[in-house]
Amino acid sequence: MNRKILTIIFTTFLIITGLFFIFKKPDTNNEVVFWTLQMSDFAPYINGVINDFEKENPDIKIKWVDVPFSEGEKRTLASVLSDNPPDLVNLNPDFSATLAHKGALWEIQKSKLTQFNDEILKSIETDGKMFSIPWYATSAITIYNKDLISFVLKTYGQLAEIAPQIRKKGAYITLPNITENDTMLKILNKYPKEKKQYVYTLFKNLYSNDLIPKETVTMTLSEALEKYMSENIALIGAGANFLNMIKENAPQTYSKTDVAEQIKGDLGQNDFSLMNFVIPLKAKHKDEALKFALFLTNDKNQLELAKLTNVLAVNKETLNNDFYKKYDKNDLMAKARVISAGQLNKLQPVFRTQKNQKEINNLVNNAVQNILLNKGETKKILKELDKNIKMLE
Repeated sequence: MNRKILTIIFTTFLIITGLFFIFKKPDTNNEVVFWTLQMSDFAPYINGVINDFEKENPDIKIKWVDVPFSEGEKRTLASVLSDNPPDLVNLNPDFSATLAHKGALWEIQKSKLTQFNDEILKSIETDGKMFSIPWYATSAITIYNKDLISFVLKTYGQLAEIAPQIRKKGAYITLPNITENDTMLKILNKYPKEKKQYVYTLFKNLYSNDLIPKETVTMTLSEALEKYMSENIALIGAGANFLNMIKENAPQTYSKTDVAEQIKGDLGQNDFSLMNFVIPLKAKHKDEALKFALFLTNDKNQLELAKLTNVLAVNKETLNNDFYKKYDKNDLMAKARVISAGQLNKLQPVFRTQKNQKEINNLVNNAVQNILLNKGETKKILKELDKNIKMLE
Protein backbone atom coordinates (compact mmCIF):
# COMPACT_ATOMS: atom_id res chain seq x y z
CA MET A 1 0.00 0.00 0.00
CA ASN A 2 1.56 3.27 -1.08
CA ARG A 3 2.07 6.31 1.10
CA LYS A 4 -0.77 8.29 -0.57
CA ILE A 5 -3.37 5.64 0.29
CA LEU A 6 -2.07 5.39 3.88
CA THR A 7 -2.40 9.16 4.25
CA ILE A 8 -6.00 9.08 3.01
CA ILE A 9 -6.90 6.24 5.43
CA PHE A 10 -5.23 7.99 8.38
CA THR A 11 -6.92 11.32 7.56
CA THR A 12 -10.32 9.61 7.27
CA PHE A 13 -9.77 7.94 10.66
CA LEU A 14 -9.00 11.28 12.29
CA ILE A 15 -12.13 12.88 10.80
CA ILE A 16 -14.37 10.04 11.98
CA THR A 17 -12.80 10.10 15.45
CA GLY A 18 -13.25 13.86 15.67
CA LEU A 19 -16.90 13.63 14.65
CA PHE A 20 -17.42 10.93 17.27
CA PHE A 21 -16.23 13.23 20.04
CA ILE A 22 -18.19 16.20 18.69
CA PHE A 23 -21.50 14.35 18.58
CA LYS A 24 -20.98 12.04 21.53
CA LYS A 25 -23.59 12.51 24.27
CA PRO A 26 -22.37 14.12 27.50
CA ASP A 27 -20.90 11.73 30.02
CA THR A 28 -23.70 11.12 32.53
CA ASN A 29 -21.27 9.34 34.85
CA ASN A 30 -20.49 12.81 36.19
CA GLU A 31 -24.10 13.45 37.24
CA VAL A 32 -24.54 15.10 40.63
CA VAL A 33 -27.79 14.07 42.34
CA PHE A 34 -29.04 17.09 44.28
CA TRP A 35 -31.84 16.92 46.89
CA THR A 36 -33.74 19.91 48.31
CA LEU A 37 -36.52 20.12 50.90
CA GLN A 38 -39.82 21.40 49.54
CA MET A 39 -38.39 24.01 47.16
CA SER A 40 -40.61 23.22 44.16
CA ASP A 41 -42.23 26.69 44.36
CA PHE A 42 -38.84 28.11 43.39
CA ALA A 43 -38.25 25.73 40.50
CA PRO A 44 -37.55 28.52 37.95
CA TYR A 45 -34.80 29.89 40.20
CA ILE A 46 -33.18 26.52 40.94
CA ASN A 47 -33.41 25.35 37.33
CA GLY A 48 -31.85 28.64 36.27
CA VAL A 49 -28.91 28.14 38.65
CA ILE A 50 -28.49 24.58 37.40
CA ASN A 51 -28.47 25.74 33.75
CA ASP A 52 -25.90 28.43 34.51
CA PHE A 53 -23.70 25.95 36.35
CA GLU A 54 -23.88 23.36 33.58
CA LYS A 55 -22.91 25.98 31.00
CA GLU A 56 -19.82 26.85 33.02
CA ASN A 57 -19.12 23.17 33.76
CA PRO A 58 -20.17 21.14 30.70
CA ASP A 59 -18.56 18.02 32.14
CA ILE A 60 -20.95 18.04 35.14
CA LYS A 61 -24.69 17.42 35.05
CA ILE A 62 -27.08 18.15 37.91
CA LYS A 63 -30.11 15.98 38.63
CA TRP A 64 -32.44 17.87 40.98
CA VAL A 65 -34.90 15.98 43.23
CA ASP A 66 -37.25 17.92 45.52
CA VAL A 67 -38.23 15.96 48.65
CA PRO A 68 -41.30 16.76 50.81
CA PHE A 69 -40.19 18.39 54.06
CA SER A 70 -41.90 15.76 56.21
CA GLU A 71 -39.92 12.97 54.50
CA GLY A 72 -36.54 14.69 54.42
CA GLU A 73 -34.85 13.11 57.43
CA LYS A 74 -36.31 9.63 56.88
CA ARG A 75 -35.33 9.46 53.21
CA THR A 76 -31.92 11.00 53.83
CA LEU A 77 -31.09 8.54 56.60
CA ALA A 78 -32.07 5.60 54.40
CA SER A 79 -30.06 6.95 51.47
CA VAL A 80 -26.82 7.75 53.33
CA LEU A 81 -26.79 4.23 54.78
CA SER A 82 -27.07 2.78 51.29
CA ASP A 83 -24.27 2.48 48.73
CA ASN A 84 -25.92 4.95 46.35
CA PRO A 85 -26.82 8.16 48.24
CA PRO A 86 -27.47 11.54 46.59
CA ASP A 87 -24.36 13.70 46.22
CA LEU A 88 -25.72 16.87 47.79
CA VAL A 89 -28.56 17.01 50.34
CA ASN A 90 -30.44 19.97 51.84
CA LEU A 91 -30.95 19.45 55.61
CA ASN A 92 -31.25 21.36 58.87
CA PRO A 93 -28.08 21.69 60.99
CA ASP A 94 -29.36 19.49 63.83
CA PHE A 95 -29.91 16.44 61.66
CA SER A 96 -26.70 17.22 59.77
CA ALA A 97 -24.78 17.13 63.07
CA THR A 98 -26.42 13.80 63.95
CA LEU A 99 -25.25 12.30 60.65
CA ALA A 100 -21.77 13.78 61.15
CA HIS A 101 -21.49 12.14 64.57
CA LYS A 102 -22.48 8.83 62.95
CA GLY A 103 -19.60 9.20 60.48
CA ALA A 104 -21.97 9.37 57.52
CA LEU A 105 -20.80 12.72 56.07
CA TRP A 106 -17.80 13.92 54.10
CA GLU A 107 -15.62 16.45 55.89
CA ILE A 108 -15.27 19.76 54.04
CA GLN A 109 -12.06 21.75 54.35
CA LYS A 110 -12.67 25.09 56.05
CA SER A 111 -10.52 26.80 53.41
CA LYS A 112 -13.27 26.02 50.89
CA LEU A 113 -15.91 27.93 52.86
CA THR A 114 -14.42 31.43 53.10
CA GLN A 115 -17.35 33.02 51.23
CA PHE A 116 -19.69 32.54 54.20
CA ASN A 117 -20.55 34.60 57.28
CA ASP A 118 -18.10 33.66 60.05
CA GLU A 119 -20.74 33.43 62.80
CA ILE A 120 -22.81 31.08 60.67
CA LEU A 121 -19.80 28.85 60.04
CA LYS A 122 -19.01 28.66 63.75
CA SER A 123 -22.59 27.61 64.41
CA ILE A 124 -22.35 24.49 62.24
CA GLU A 125 -18.98 23.18 63.37
CA THR A 126 -19.02 19.62 64.68
CA ASP A 127 -16.12 18.93 67.03
CA GLY A 128 -14.17 21.70 65.30
CA LYS A 129 -14.74 20.22 61.83
CA MET A 130 -17.03 21.18 58.95
CA PHE A 131 -19.47 18.70 57.49
CA SER A 132 -21.99 21.10 55.95
CA ILE A 133 -22.34 24.12 53.69
CA PRO A 134 -24.74 26.93 54.71
CA TRP A 135 -27.54 27.83 52.29
CA TYR A 136 -29.90 30.37 53.89
CA ALA A 137 -30.96 31.63 57.31
CA THR A 138 -33.77 33.39 59.17
CA SER A 139 -33.59 35.44 62.37
CA ALA A 140 -36.67 36.64 64.25
CA ILE A 141 -37.16 40.32 65.02
CA THR A 142 -39.38 42.20 67.47
CA ILE A 143 -42.61 43.44 65.89
CA TYR A 144 -44.26 45.96 68.18
CA ASN A 145 -47.17 48.40 68.44
CA LYS A 146 -45.87 51.98 68.64
CA ASP A 147 -49.08 53.18 70.29
CA LEU A 148 -48.49 50.79 73.20
CA ILE A 149 -44.68 50.88 73.46
CA SER A 150 -42.90 54.23 73.20
CA PHE A 151 -39.30 52.95 73.10
CA VAL A 152 -37.37 49.95 71.79
CA LEU A 153 -37.08 47.12 74.29
CA LYS A 154 -33.73 45.35 74.30
CA THR A 155 -33.85 42.79 77.12
CA TYR A 156 -36.30 40.52 78.91
CA GLY A 157 -35.61 42.56 82.03
CA GLN A 158 -36.88 45.71 80.30
CA LEU A 159 -39.86 43.74 79.03
CA ALA A 160 -40.76 42.78 82.60
CA GLU A 161 -40.35 46.38 83.81
CA ILE A 162 -42.68 47.88 81.21
CA ALA A 163 -45.31 45.11 81.42
CA PRO A 164 -47.40 46.81 84.16
CA GLN A 165 -47.62 50.04 82.10
CA ILE A 166 -48.89 48.09 79.08
CA ARG A 167 -51.41 46.27 81.25
CA LYS A 168 -52.85 49.61 82.39
CA LYS A 169 -53.48 50.41 78.72
CA GLY A 170 -55.70 47.31 78.47
CA ALA A 171 -53.19 45.05 76.69
CA TYR A 172 -50.46 42.56 77.61
CA ILE A 173 -46.79 43.12 76.85
CA THR A 174 -46.56 39.83 74.89
CA LEU A 175 -47.68 36.23 74.67
CA PRO A 176 -44.34 34.39 74.83
CA ASN A 177 -45.61 30.88 73.90
CA ILE A 178 -42.78 29.52 76.07
CA THR A 179 -44.14 25.97 76.07
CA GLU A 180 -43.97 25.62 72.28
CA ASN A 181 -41.18 23.37 70.99
CA ASP A 182 -37.80 24.64 72.30
CA THR A 183 -38.79 28.29 72.89
CA MET A 184 -37.91 28.27 76.60
CA LEU A 185 -34.57 26.56 76.01
CA LYS A 186 -33.64 29.21 73.44
CA ILE A 187 -34.47 31.96 75.95
CA LEU A 188 -32.38 30.20 78.60
CA ASN A 189 -29.50 30.00 76.12
CA LYS A 190 -29.37 33.81 76.16
CA TYR A 191 -28.31 33.78 79.83
CA PRO A 192 -25.41 32.30 81.83
CA LYS A 193 -26.28 28.93 83.40
CA GLU A 194 -26.26 30.41 86.88
CA LYS A 195 -29.17 32.71 85.91
CA LYS A 196 -31.50 29.89 84.86
CA GLN A 197 -33.72 30.27 87.93
CA TYR A 198 -33.89 34.04 87.34
CA VAL A 199 -35.40 33.44 83.88
CA TYR A 200 -38.06 31.04 85.15
CA THR A 201 -38.89 33.39 88.02
CA LEU A 202 -39.19 36.36 85.63
CA PHE A 203 -41.90 34.59 83.63
CA LYS A 204 -43.56 33.24 86.76
CA ASN A 205 -43.89 36.77 88.15
CA LEU A 206 -45.31 38.05 84.86
CA TYR A 207 -47.83 35.21 84.78
CA SER A 208 -48.81 35.41 88.46
CA ASN A 209 -49.40 39.16 88.25
CA ASP A 210 -51.57 38.89 85.10
CA LEU A 211 -48.93 40.70 83.02
CA ILE A 212 -48.90 38.02 80.30
CA PRO A 213 -52.00 36.11 79.15
CA LYS A 214 -53.07 32.89 80.86
CA GLU A 215 -52.95 31.24 77.41
CA THR A 216 -49.16 31.55 77.56
CA VAL A 217 -48.99 27.93 78.74
CA THR A 218 -50.94 26.57 75.77
CA MET A 219 -50.87 28.95 72.79
CA THR A 220 -48.55 28.86 69.77
CA LEU A 221 -46.83 31.61 67.80
CA SER A 222 -49.59 31.71 65.18
CA GLU A 223 -52.16 32.28 67.94
CA ALA A 224 -49.95 34.99 69.45
CA LEU A 225 -49.98 36.68 66.04
CA GLU A 226 -53.77 36.77 66.16
CA LYS A 227 -53.60 38.53 69.53
CA TYR A 228 -51.08 41.03 68.17
CA MET A 229 -53.30 41.84 65.19
CA SER A 230 -56.26 42.42 67.52
CA GLU A 231 -53.99 44.65 69.68
CA ASN A 232 -54.35 42.46 72.77
CA ILE A 233 -50.55 42.21 73.06
CA ALA A 234 -47.94 44.89 72.41
CA LEU A 235 -45.17 42.89 70.75
CA ILE A 236 -44.34 39.60 69.14
CA GLY A 237 -41.03 37.97 68.29
CA ALA A 238 -41.33 36.55 64.78
CA GLY A 239 -39.88 36.45 61.29
CA ALA A 240 -40.13 39.45 58.98
CA ASN A 241 -42.61 37.49 56.82
CA PHE A 242 -45.22 37.97 59.58
CA LEU A 243 -45.39 41.64 58.61
CA ASN A 244 -47.15 40.71 55.37
CA MET A 245 -49.78 38.77 57.33
CA ILE A 246 -50.37 41.74 59.62
CA LYS A 247 -50.57 44.13 56.67
CA GLU A 248 -53.09 41.96 54.83
CA ASN A 249 -55.25 40.93 57.79
CA ALA A 250 -55.01 43.89 60.18
CA PRO A 251 -54.07 47.05 58.23
CA GLN A 252 -55.04 49.30 61.14
CA THR A 253 -52.61 47.48 63.44
CA TYR A 254 -49.99 47.49 60.70
CA SER A 255 -50.17 51.29 60.53
CA LYS A 256 -49.09 51.36 64.21
CA THR A 257 -46.39 48.72 63.80
CA ASP A 258 -42.64 49.12 63.92
CA VAL A 259 -39.75 46.64 64.14
CA ALA A 260 -36.58 46.29 66.20
CA GLU A 261 -33.93 43.72 67.06
CA GLN A 262 -35.11 40.62 68.89
CA ILE A 263 -35.27 40.66 72.69
CA LYS A 264 -31.95 39.56 74.21
CA GLY A 265 -30.60 38.18 77.46
CA ASP A 266 -27.38 38.87 79.33
CA LEU A 267 -25.18 37.21 76.69
CA GLY A 268 -26.43 39.48 73.90
CA GLN A 269 -26.64 36.91 71.11
CA ASN A 270 -29.48 36.36 68.62
CA ASP A 271 -31.58 33.33 67.77
CA PHE A 272 -31.61 32.16 64.18
CA SER A 273 -32.55 29.21 62.01
CA LEU A 274 -30.46 27.78 59.20
CA MET A 275 -30.70 25.40 56.29
CA ASN A 276 -27.58 23.81 54.86
CA PHE A 277 -26.20 21.18 52.50
CA VAL A 278 -24.29 18.01 53.31
CA ILE A 279 -22.32 15.60 51.15
CA PRO A 280 -22.70 11.94 52.19
CA LEU A 281 -19.47 10.04 52.78
CA LYS A 282 -20.53 7.42 50.22
CA ALA A 283 -21.44 10.00 47.54
CA LYS A 284 -19.81 9.25 44.19
CA HIS A 285 -19.21 12.87 43.12
CA LYS A 286 -18.09 14.71 46.23
CA ASP A 287 -15.86 17.33 44.59
CA GLU A 288 -18.45 18.11 41.92
CA ALA A 289 -21.19 18.36 44.57
CA LEU A 290 -19.09 20.84 46.57
CA LYS A 291 -18.39 22.86 43.45
CA PHE A 292 -22.11 23.11 42.69
CA ALA A 293 -23.00 23.97 46.32
CA LEU A 294 -20.48 26.83 46.31
CA PHE A 295 -21.89 28.05 42.99
CA LEU A 296 -25.45 27.91 44.32
CA THR A 297 -24.38 29.98 47.34
CA ASN A 298 -22.23 32.54 45.53
CA ASP A 299 -22.96 36.28 45.83
CA LYS A 300 -25.15 36.50 42.71
CA ASN A 301 -27.29 33.45 43.40
CA GLN A 302 -27.72 34.26 47.10
CA LEU A 303 -28.94 37.76 46.27
CA GLU A 304 -31.41 36.43 43.71
CA LEU A 305 -32.81 33.91 46.22
CA ALA A 306 -33.09 36.61 48.90
CA LYS A 307 -35.11 38.84 46.59
CA LEU A 308 -37.47 35.97 45.77
CA THR A 309 -38.07 34.98 49.38
CA ASN A 310 -37.96 36.28 52.96
CA VAL A 311 -34.81 34.30 53.83
CA LEU A 312 -31.43 35.77 54.68
CA ALA A 313 -28.30 35.19 52.63
CA VAL A 314 -25.31 33.58 54.34
CA ASN A 315 -22.73 34.73 51.79
CA LYS A 316 -20.56 37.53 53.26
CA GLU A 317 -20.50 39.57 50.07
CA THR A 318 -24.26 39.33 49.65
CA LEU A 319 -24.83 40.43 53.25
CA ASN A 320 -22.80 43.57 52.49
CA ASN A 321 -25.05 44.42 49.56
CA ASP A 322 -27.27 47.51 49.88
CA PHE A 323 -30.24 45.12 49.88
CA TYR A 324 -29.21 44.19 53.43
CA LYS A 325 -27.66 47.49 54.45
CA LYS A 326 -30.06 50.27 53.39
CA TYR A 327 -33.79 50.89 53.56
CA ASP A 328 -36.30 53.63 53.04
CA LYS A 329 -37.82 54.78 56.36
CA ASN A 330 -41.29 54.16 54.92
CA ASP A 331 -40.49 50.58 53.89
CA LEU A 332 -41.09 48.46 57.01
CA MET A 333 -40.31 45.18 55.27
CA ALA A 334 -36.91 46.49 54.13
CA LYS A 335 -36.17 47.78 57.63
CA ALA A 336 -37.02 44.36 59.07
CA ARG A 337 -34.75 42.67 56.52
CA VAL A 338 -31.79 44.93 57.36
CA ILE A 339 -32.25 44.40 61.12
CA SER A 340 -32.63 40.66 60.72
CA ALA A 341 -29.52 40.35 58.53
CA GLY A 342 -27.48 42.41 60.99
CA GLN A 343 -28.36 39.94 63.74
CA LEU A 344 -26.32 37.25 61.98
CA ASN A 345 -23.17 39.03 63.17
CA LYS A 346 -23.83 38.01 66.81
CA LEU A 347 -24.96 34.40 67.18
CA GLN A 348 -22.62 32.93 69.78
CA PRO A 349 -23.14 31.01 71.98
CA VAL A 350 -25.40 29.01 69.68
CA PHE A 351 -28.28 26.93 70.99
CA ARG A 352 -27.44 23.34 70.01
CA THR A 353 -29.95 20.53 70.12
CA GLN A 354 -29.08 17.30 71.90
CA LYS A 355 -29.60 13.62 71.17
CA ASN A 356 -32.99 13.37 72.91
CA GLN A 357 -34.09 16.93 72.18
CA LYS A 358 -37.82 16.23 71.85
CA GLU A 359 -37.90 14.51 75.23
CA ILE A 360 -35.87 17.37 76.75
CA ASN A 361 -38.31 19.90 75.24
CA ASN A 362 -41.23 18.05 76.84
CA LEU A 363 -39.53 17.99 80.23
CA VAL A 364 -38.73 21.72 80.09
CA ASN A 365 -42.23 22.62 78.88
CA ASN A 366 -43.84 20.60 81.67
CA ALA A 367 -41.56 22.29 84.20
CA VAL A 368 -42.49 25.74 82.87
CA GLN A 369 -46.18 24.96 83.14
CA ASN A 370 -45.79 23.69 86.70
CA ILE A 371 -43.83 26.80 87.68
CA LEU A 372 -46.28 29.23 86.09
CA LEU A 373 -49.28 27.40 87.53
CA ASN A 374 -47.61 27.39 90.96
CA LYS A 375 -47.64 23.60 91.26
CA GLY A 376 -44.56 23.53 93.42
CA GLU A 377 -41.52 25.47 94.53
CA THR A 378 -39.51 26.72 91.53
CA LYS A 379 -36.21 25.51 92.99
CA LYS A 380 -37.50 21.96 93.54
CA ILE A 381 -39.10 21.76 90.08
CA LEU A 382 -35.83 22.85 88.45
CA LYS A 383 -33.81 20.37 90.52
CA GLU A 384 -36.09 17.54 89.36
CA LEU A 385 -35.85 18.85 85.79
CA ASP A 386 -32.03 18.78 85.86
CA LYS A 387 -32.07 15.21 87.18
CA ASN A 388 -34.45 14.03 84.44
CA ILE A 389 -32.45 15.75 81.69
CA LYS A 390 -29.19 14.15 82.89
CA MET A 391 -30.85 10.74 82.62
CA LEU A 392 -31.50 11.42 78.92
CA GLU A 393 -28.00 12.66 78.09
